Formats: sequence, C-alpha cells, structure tokens
Amino acid sequence: MKAVLLKKHGGLENLVIEEVPEPVPKDNEVIIKIHSAALNHLDIWVRQGADGRKIALPHIPGSDGAGTIIEKGAKVVGLKIDDKVIINPGLSCGICEQCQHGQQSQCRSFGIIGMSINGTFAEKIAVPFENVNPKPEHLNLDEAAALTLTFLTAWRMLFSRAWLKPGETVLIHGIGGGVATSCLQLAKLAGAVVIITSSSDNKIEKAKKIGADYGINYKTDSDISKNILEITNGKGVDIIADSVGAATWPINFNVASKGARIVLCGVTTGAQAQTNLQYLYWNQLNILGSTLGSHSEMKEMLKAISAAKLKPVIDSIEPIKNIVKAMDKMEKSDQFGKIVLSL
Repeated sequence: MKAVLLKKHGGLENLVIEEVPEPVPKDNEVIIKIHSAALNHLDIWVRQGADGRKIALPHIPGSDGAGTIIEKGAKVVGLKIDDKVIINPGLSCGICEQCQHGQQSQCRSFGIIGMSINGTFAEKIAVPFENVNPKPEHLNLDEAAALTLTFLTAWRMLFSRAWLKPGETVLIHGIGGGVATSCLQLAKLAGAVVIITSSSDNKIEKAKKIGADYGINYKTDSDISKNILEITNGKGVDIIADSVGAATWPINFNVASKGARIVLCGVTTGAQAQTNLQYLYWNQLNILGSTLGSHSEMKEMLKAISAAKLKPVIDSIEPIKNIVKAMDKMEKSDQFGKIVLSL
C-alpha cells in the first residue's frame, strides 16, 4: 500500500510517498481503508523531531482519519465490516487507574496515533477498536476526517476543563487553526459570546461568518488587552482557549475576569512563559492544561455535533501526493480551518 513516510527528522523534503507493507490486525484491532486524513500541527512537530520525541523511523504521520472497516480481529465487538468510521487518535493502556476511571487522555502511557504509532497518511491503518466511532450521518468522509483531534480537544477544553456555561465570554487566540476554529464553533453552539484574535483581517471576517462576535487583529491593534477589556465593559473574559503559548500568555492575565479559566492545549509559539503570580492569586484564576479527550468525551462531542448538524471548517482538500504543499501551507499558517488529504 502507499503511505507518506518520514525518513528522517527535519524539513518538508523528508516526506516521501512509498510502498509499505499492509497492516495486520491484532485481536483487538480493525483495519480501516482510509478515505480521507487531515493535518494537525502535531504532524509538524513529529516531522521536526520537536521536544526530543523518540520516534522509530521511517514513520507514517497523521492522526485524523475516516474510512471503511475492511478487516477486524477476533476480539472486536460493536463494529462490522463495511462500517464507515472515524478514528479517535488518543491511545491508552486501558488498565491503569486513570483509564479505569474513564480518563484515557490522562493515562500514564498516553500516546497519539501518528506520533506514538504509525498514522493515517496511508491507504490502510490498524487501530484498536475502542478508538473507532461510527461516522456522523450528516458528514461525508472528508468532513469526518477533519473532525476528531481538534473537536475532541476543543470539547474537553471548553466543557470538561473550563466548565463553559451559556452567556459566558470566551477569548480564542489565533483563529484559523483547527483547534481555534473548533473552539469557536463549539462555544457558539453552547451560547457563548466569542472574541477571536488573528494577524489576518481576512481570517477575522471568516470567523465572524461562522459566529465570532468580535475580532481583533493583533498585528495592527496597539493594545489588545485594552480592546478586550473595552469589549467586556472592564469585566474581562470568563474563559480563554489558548493553543498558542508563550506569545499570548501575558495577555491572558491582563484580560481574565475574577475567577476566569485559562485553558491551554498547545504551545505553537513556545513553551516557556512568565506568569504573573499576583494576578493569579488575587483574581483567583484557574490555570488548566488539556490534552485530547476520553472515549466518553468523544461520544458526547459526536452526539452534540450530530444533533446540531455541525460541520468542521475545511480550508482545502488535497490529494495525498500533495502532502508537502499541504503541510507547507499549514506551517505558514495560511489556512482557515482544516486541510484534508484524500487517498
């Protein structure tokens, strides 16, 4: 079968398409014929070998995928051959205390498909059956492939970690990326007022078309914090959804309301940032980390978007042969929403 292979860590030139052996399912696995996969910033970090990640090379990247079950192991239950499915990319042991309590993303051996094991940028993949869910009926396979990592991450951030309630104000940094646009869609679904930031007026206008109430261009705005406080009549925001990290961390403390929740799921601008501890304790802020989500959160998220007929924002769909072009676009932050690969 054909797959995208990372031969060594570094630049885009290290991604090639080659023939690789087909996967063989274990007793608890299904083989999925991938129809569509989608890009995430994780794919950049895996390619670059960021944070000293130990990945056996050559390696197949890709965490998001949707397709058809074509084979299953002896212990697989609840799934059938020819089922159209999507993949939850979070891997867990299933036996540790966190897994037993239904907190798979806090498993001591937690991993992610496309990082910990070979990923979805291939014609077929073997996946534990617990990580497979029926495709929502209102989505086609391209849309379904764009759903899982970012929407599951956004769901846990907003609802499990930050306890979002209708009418609250949410600040989302760096609109255009997958997690940020997913947070916007889910926050609006929950009845929140949403402020977004971007370096692009075009992205701000696109975000307003899918529900953003206010948009701030951080390249042209001389005082982002002042603007946000004016929008909120001096109160500040209730929740901050941050996947940016170092560049936005000081702003978060300037604009957080008393008792606000700052929830962080990524550090695209760096992991080291100073924290104003006086702001932290005086304003009784909640600083929350969040990674992907559990099996039950996946089901909750799918139920909610199915009821609302919500669709992920797709920037573009590229044939897998254009993997370098697609990843270059994401790396330059030129996209709005998810970039999907068709196989």
